[in-house]
Amino acid sequence: MSTYPLNWAKILTDSIVKMNPLYLFQNNPIMFITEIGSLFIIPLIFISPSYPTWFYLSVFLILLITVWFSTLSDSLSEYEAKARVDYLKQFEKTVIAHKIVGDKIVDVKSTDLKIGDYVIVEQGEVIPQDGFIVSGEAFVDESMLTGESEPVYKGKGDRVIAGTKVVVGRVKIEVAAEPGKTYLDKMIALIMSAERSKMKSEVMLSIFLLGLSLIFLIVVSSLYFILAAYGRTPDISLMISLLVALMPTTIGGLLPAIRISGILRLAKINVIAKSGRAIEAAGDLDVVIFDKTGTITEGFRSAVEFIPVYGYSERDVGILAYLSSIGDSTIEAKSIIQLAEEKGFKPSRLLIEEAMVATKIEYTPSKRYSGIVFVWDKSKSVFTEDLTITSRIEKEILNMRKLGERVTILKGAPDSILKLLNITRDPVVEDIVKRIGSRGDTPILVSLNNKLVGFIVLRDKLKKGIKEKINELKIMGIKSVMITGDNPYTASSIAKEVGINDYYAQAKPEDKLHLVENYQRDGLIVAVMGDGTNDAPALAKADVGIAMHTGTAPAKEAANMIDLDSNPSKIVEIIKVGKSILTTRGSITTFSIMNDIAKYFTILPFILSSIIPQANFLNFLRLHNLITAVLATMVFNAIIIPLLIPLAVRGAGFKVTNTKSLLLRNLILYGLTGAVLPFIAIKLLDIFFSWILYGEAYW
Repeated sequence: MSTYPLNWAKILTDSIVKMNPLYLFQNNPIMFITEIGSLFIIPLIFISPSYPTWFYLSVFLILLITVWFSTLSDSLSEYEAKARVDYLKQFEKTVIAHKIVGDKIVDVKSTDLKIGDYVIVEQGEVIPQDGFIVSGEAFVDESMLTGESEPVYKGKGDRVIAGTKVVVGRVKIEVAAEPGKTYLDKMIALIMSAERSKMKSEVMLSIFLLGLSLIFLIVVSSLYFILAAYGRTPDISLMISLLVALMPTTIGGLLPAIRISGILRLAKINVIAKSGRAIEAAGDLDVVIFDKTGTITEGFRSAVEFIPVYGYSERDVGILAYLSSIGDSTIEAKSIIQLAEEKGFKPSRLLIEEAMVATKIEYTPSKRYSGIVFVWDKSKSVFTEDLTITSRIEKEILNMRKLGERVTILKGAPDSILKLLNITRDPVVEDIVKRIGSRGDTPILVSLNNKLVGFIVLRDKLKKGIKEKINELKIMGIKSVMITGDNPYTASSIAKEVGINDYYAQAKPEDKLHLVENYQRDGLIVAVMGDGTNDAPALAKADVGIAMHTGTAPAKEAANMIDLDSNPSKIVEIIKVGKSILTTRGSITTFSIMNDIAKYFTILPFILSSIIPQANFLNFLRLHNLITAVLATMVFNAIIIPLLIPLAVRGAGFKVTNTKSLLLRNLILYGLTGAVLPFIAIKLLDIFFSWILYGEAYW
C-alpha cells in the first residue's frame, strides 16, 4: 500500500498513543463513545455478573481493538504523508563537490558552495546544489522528484536539481542556490507546512454521524429502562454492544484516513495542498480559470513554420534561419534549428562550419534583429566545396564565397529589417505580417544581404497534454475559461486551438479577480491556475488556487495548492483526487449505514424476545444464542475497519461520468455490499463461535 518503507514500530506506538480518551474526544467522538463503553464492561466482572468472566473480557477487548483499528488507520495514513518528507530529506545529505578555483579543482562540501560558484559533476556523482549547466551534457536521474525511472537529458542552459544524479556524462554547473534554499528544501518545507485541516463536508458529516450516535445512545438507553420497567433488566454489556453495533463506527474510524489520503495522494503527483478544504472544493468544481502565458502555453516562443517570399522556397528560408541561429543560445534560436532539422532543411556541412567561425550580430532591444556575417578569407579557410549542395540559397551563398563577396544573413522584427534595408513599404510583407499576427503568432523576417527571403513564424506553444485535459473537463461538465493580458488576436487563436469557448483578453489583475468574484456570486465553485504576481489576487480569492512552482513568490503564497512540476494539465488529476475523496467518503458512509441496518437483526432480537417472545422471528439468521451473537457482531464490527483501510487510503476510484451514474454505482456497489456482507460474515462468525464454545456448528 505504501510507496515508502513502513516503520511499523513507530506506526503502532503512535496508534496506541492516539487511544488517549482526550485525543479521541477532540478528534473522533464515535470512537470516544466506543472506548468509554469498553471501560464500563470491566466493573461488570465483579458486580453480579450475568455471564462468564471470559465473555466480559472478550467484549472489552473487542471494543478496545475496534478503537485501536481506528487509530491505526489514522496513524498509518499520517505516516504515509510524513514518509515522503523523510524520503526527500535523505537527498539533502552533504556531498563532496568539485569546485573550480582558478585553474584548479578543489573538493569542498556542498554546504560550502555559494551562488556563482562553478562545479564539475562526473558520471555517477550526485549534483551538489541547484544550478544551470554551462558546458557539457548528461543524462540525469530525477526519479526522486518525478518518480520517472527514465533519466532526463540535460544540456547547456538546462536547470539541474541538488540531490539528482548524473547517470551518463560530465557537466560543468554554475551554482544558483544557497544551502537550505534549494528546490528540494522548498519542496520539503511546502509538504511540512501543508495544513491537514478538516474539509467542510467532512465537518458536516462528522456532526451528522455524531448526531446519529447520540440518537442511538438515547434509543438504547430508553430501551434499557423500558426493559427494566418490565422486570427484564438487560445486562449492561449487551446494551453497550448494541450501541456500538448501531453506531456508524466504520466511517467514524476511517474518516481521518480519508482526510489525510487526499493530501498524500496529491503529494504523490507533486501537488502540495495547503488545505483540506481545497481538495474538497476541487471535487466540486464548476469553473476552471486558466491564465494563458506559462499555464496554457509554454511561456516562450518556438518556431513552428517557415514562409517564403519572392520566389524563394520554404527550404531556402529554413537554411538561412538555421545558419543565422548557430551560436545563439536562446530558446527561440534552438527551436529554429530544431524545426529546420525536422523538416530536412539542415544546411550542408561546409556552410555550418563556415557559420561557426562567421562574425555574429548580437540582438539588442534597440536593433531588434540578429544574424551572422560571412567574411571569406579563402587563403586561411580549411573548408572545401561540398558538391552535394542542391538548394538555390546555398548555391547563391557559395557563389558569393567564390567571388569573395560579403554575405549577411539577418532575422528580426519585420519593421527593423525593412528599415535596415531601406524599404519604405512592402505590401507582400505587410499582408503576411497581418496574417501571422491575426493567429496570435510572431513574424520574424529573414533576409540575405539586401533581399527578403521569407518569414519564421514563432508561436507560444500549448503545454503538452493541456488540450486533452481541457476536453476531459468538458466531459465532466466543468467550464474552462482563459484569461490573459495579451491582445484579442492572440487570445482568440490560443483559445480556439486549445478548445476553450470563453476567453478574456487584455485583462488586468483586478479583472481576473472580478471574474472569480462574478462566478462565485452565481454560486459556482471556482479554480484558478496561474504563475504570475498579477494572478495572485485571483488565486487568493478562488476556492481552489493552483500556482505553478516556477511562478512568482506572491502567486505561490496566495494559492492553496502548488504544482511542483508546473504542469497545468494536472488540473484533471487534482479534480479526480478531489472527486475520489468525496466518492470514497460517500461510498464508505453508504456501506457503514447499510452495515448498521443489517446489525439490527443480530443482538436486538435476543434482547426484545425477553419481553416479547414473538420478536424472535427477527433472528432469521438463526444465530446460536445471545453470547455467540454478541461476539460475532462485535468481531465483525472491529475487523471491517482495517479491511477497509486500503479503500480509504487509495480511494473508491473516480471515472469521468455524470453525478447520477456515480450515485447509482455507489448505491448498488457499496449499499448492497454493506447490506449483505454483515449477514454472511456474522453468520459465519456465529458458526465459528458456537463450534469453539459449545462444540457444535449451529446452522
